[in-house]
Amino acid sequence: MVFNPAAWLGRKIVRWLTREHQPANPPLCDFDRVRYEVRPCDVILVEGRSRVSEIIRTITQSPWSHSALYIGRIHDIDDPELREKVLSFYDGDPNEQLVIEAWLGEGTVVNPLDKYRNDSLRICRPTGLTRQDAQQVLKYALQHLGFEYDLRQLLDLARFLFPYGILPRRWRSSLFEHNAGTPTRSVCSSMIAAAFASVKFPVLPVLEEKHDGTLRMIPRNSRLFTPRDFDYSPYFDIIKCPPLDFGKMPSYRELPWDTKGRICNDDGDCYVPGLQADADAEAGAAETAGQIAGSDEVQEENANRDSADGLESADAEKTS
Repeated sequence: MVFNPAAWLGRKIVRWLTREHQPANPPLCDFDRVRYEVRPCDVILVEGRSRVSEIIRTITQSPWSHSALYIGRIHDIDDPELREKVLSFYDGDPNEQLVIEAWLGEGTVVNPLDKYRNDSLRICRPTGLTRQDAQQVLKYALQHLGFEYDLRQLLDLARFLFPYGILPRRWRSSLFEHNAGTPTRSVCSSMIAAAFASVKFPVLPVLEEKHDGTLRMIPRNSRLFTPRDFDYSPYFDIIKCPPLDFGKMPSYRELPWDTKGRICNDDGDCYVPGLQADADAEAGAAETAGQIAGSDEVQEENANRDSADGLESADAEKTS
């Protein structure tokens, strides 16, 4: 096999981008409850812990960096041909809960839901979707198994989300060009949005008001969808599974709040307000004292220099 430096470098970059760091704190969801609540055709939003996740969150201004379509267990798929196709891409436990997703470096694949046990998740459920249409959505998505991840589309989307006029022409998005991209590539949210569009289920359609005051829906380009759109869509029910649910307690006041009086700016950045103020005051006093001491030293040094200059002048007069 001929060594390809560009392909080798590309694989290195993909591994660097997709390497996940260990979670600093427990996720903001109860994974066991997620496993219980989720239903086939639900969209699962993932916060993500990799570098590419941070990039996507920054571009989309959203906490969600990835979306996956829950397909259930193998026996939840009605079509026997589709079941066989899933088994050709997944050789694990057939009773495992599965998702289909497009992932950088892997393409469109089937993975166990348990992969996201340590991530913050949210379930987005299409409101009123019939079982027949749900199976059609799954069929559309499963037909994309094996497709490559469309990195070009992701870059195009990033350019599209910036103000169009300020970009150089060569950087502007090619999403609307005829036959832009290829039909054998996909990204996570675009593939899922297209699957729902195949049964005319709305995610975020464009609404147009007609002359008689009624509204007309126009499908939105599925290649422009990002994970946050399923969270924002009015046609998806949002199901949250918090790790500490005060709905099961007599009152939210019974939650196990910290008793040390700490406040956190972010994970790992916590302080006690009174102690922090004292520490800031001490640091300010020390800085002021240092400035005063420095000023005294400068004044003393100037005085010594003036004295030395006076002695040198006196000696010069005596010599003359």
